Amino acid sequence: MWIAVLSLASWVWMLLAQGFFWRTDVRLPRTAGEPERWPSVAVVVPARDEAEVLPLSLPSLLAQEYPGRAEVVLVDDGSTDGTGELARELGRRPGALPLRVVSPGEPPRGWTGKLWAVRHGIALARENDPAFLLLTDADIAHEPDSLRRLVAAADGAGLDMVSQMARLRVASVWERMVVPAFVYFFSQLYPFRRVNKADSRTAAAAGGCVLLRTRTAEAAGIPDAIRQSVIDDVALSRAVKRAGGRIWLGLADHVDSIRPYPALRDLWRMVARSAYTQLRHNPLVLLGTVLGLALVYLVPPCALVAGLLAGHPATALAGGLAWLVMTGTYMPMLRYYRQPRWLAPLLPVTAFLYLLMTVDSAVRHYRGRGAAWKGRTYAAPEAVEAGEG
Repeated sequence: MWIAVLSLASWVWMLLAQGFFWRTDVRLPRTAGEPERWPSVAVVVPARDEAEVLPLSLPSLLAQEYPGRAEVVLVDDGSTDGTGELARELGRRPGALPLRVVSPGEPPRGWTGKLWAVRHGIALARENDPAFLLLTDADIAHEPDSLRRLVAAADGAGLDMVSQMARLRVASVWERMVVPAFVYFFSQLYPFRRVNKADSRTAAAAGGCVLLRTRTAEAAGIPDAIRQSVIDDVALSRAVKRAGGRIWLGLADHVDSIRPYPALRDLWRMVARSAYTQLRHNPLVLLGTVLGLALVYLVPPCALVAGLLAGHPATALAGGLAWLVMTGTYMPMLRYYRQPRWLAPLLPVTAFLYLLMTVDSAVRHYRGRGAAWKGRTYAAPEAVEAGEG
């Protein structure tokens, strides 16, 4: 009974005191007007073996309706599927923004592949002295006014970094089950309202869509300062905040991820790739995380069922109330993803899957596989800075 009461108390605290993480109304700030003179922007896209998604994402960047000067720099990060050639072909379409494609070669020791690609992309972009850099992934599609809205928000509010969490694809059964919970858990760890407070130590970003002032990137030493980071978006946000920059993070309305995760194994790899890095490769933190997930997400339904079967109404009541609060806080995220309400009570099942994925991430680490992505593996010594996440 007391474990169930502790779980209920945890949910009441998170409902009221965890930055209202469960609300989904943190969207791109709307400004009263637009800049008198639109600043120049360079869009940097690191891409490794992205020929499957590039025909859907890159044209959306090249078709941006931006009043100022803008160009796209795609960094072909050692692709073997013709990503670079396909990008050049897409860039020849009439009316497209200027596109440059560069291939930096394999990253040196101490660099993750993505950040090595970003470094070369930024270096090439700086030749034209852009005021802003838009760092966006190759699987992210932007509505035609996306860049305009990002720059207007940053310029109007005096922000140094604006990041939007792209709306992830939700089509398969497993995507419906896992993806909304992924964003829900992220916002629980990094409540957007806290991230957006200048005096808050909480820092986070969504790496798929980050608009960054060039002078702020230089002051923060981006990307060199975070070159070893596997969880590069959180490391980036912390570096910007340490340099005195103002950051903003919210959910996107005009930015979508088109990468498919049709099977559970695809989603499992996505989470297990960096989950233990998030826990700083610390067994005690892993143990605390597993116990915390069990207390918060698994105890409520178990307590309800056990209380009813054992004829212990206090246990059943505490468990049922905790499960009810949990379900209620998940509803807004399901609405954002346009998913049915009946998925909300199943959140404990999804949380159990995430618990198993996290444990598997640790097992992979101790078996020497590290954080793996597209043919590259980053072992623990190279992920020290990533542990900041």
